[in-house]
Amino acid sequence: MKDIITLGIESSCDETSVAVVKNGREILSNVINSQIKIHEQYGGVVPEIASRNHVEAISEVTKEALKQANITFDDIDHIACTYGPGLVGALLVGVSYAKALSYTLGKPLVATNHIEGHIAANYITHKDLEPPFLCLIISGGHTHLVHIKNYKEFEILGKTRDDAIGEAFDKVARVVGLGYPGGPKIDKLAKEGEANIQLPKTHFENLDFSFSGIKTAIINLHHKNPDVNKADLCASFEKTVTEVLLENTLKAAKELNINKIALAGGVSANSYIREKFLELEKTHNMKIYYPEPILCTDNAAMIACAGYYNFINGKTSDLYLNAIPNLKLGE
Repeated sequence: MKDIITLGIESSCDETSVAVVKNGREILSNVINSQIKIHEQYGGVVPEIASRNHVEAISEVTKEALKQANITFDDIDHIACTYGPGLVGALLVGVSYAKALSYTLGKPLVATNHIEGHIAANYITHKDLEPPFLCLIISGGHTHLVHIKNYKEFEILGKTRDDAIGEAFDKVARVVGLGYPGGPKIDKLAKEGEANIQLPKTHFENLDFSFSGIKTAIINLHHKNPDVNKADLCASFEKTVTEVLLENTLKAAKELNINKIALAGGVSANSYIREKFLELEKTHNMKIYYPEPILCTDNAAMIACAGYYNFINGKTSDLYLNAIPNLKLGE
């Protein structure tokens, strides 16, 4: 059986990434040009600056990805690109570049959902992982609890009603003076503290999430007591939000009688969250999966993997493909 080579392109936010992946699960290259240093000085991603830097970087990143994979454009079978969700200007850079390559090379174009890419990152790290399973997608823009029925069929069981969990991490980090990006900095500081501060948890009858209450509680607490121990505050924040994630995930697993749980998205790189979910393997006889750290953040290998499953299922796009910044999972 002939190998299928996918060129993946990711530009949904502030990483310009191009990857070459074989048969959906074997990375031949995964080049990531990050703009974190650029956006740090602004305390968050500035969309127009992100778009401009994608334009400047994408050609060189593509050349480097081909070089590291030791292939040429002729060896590629199809081109997968993120077309949503994300920042519209940033998305358009990747989509336009992918369409130009598709037209010039005569290669099929495969539109790929960024959220599906985060799920698919697990397939690269865990070659034995097959649906069905539960996936908790926790990132700067999303908090989704999803039933992965097969490679292309998803059912959203719960999602955030306000802030995504990664957004809450960034806002809390800003309040306590840690800066951007907040997730890794809170993770590091929390290790020096104790989770000894009582913070609110929001519960619903269904499996939805809410993180605006805990964010507001921390803002108010910090304003009233600026000398509060920041390490303790970070540790308490991590503990509280992780408990919410665990409670909803376990409830879904019980309802669906599923014992395979995957984590995905940038926040899944958090060491405390991983530790607590791994404990489920012993306490609840669960099997826990999560991508290696480089595949948790935005990258093109995960897009190539998700695009591969689109491609083998006959889902290709024409050159009228456009960016959809508010694209939903499964669309």
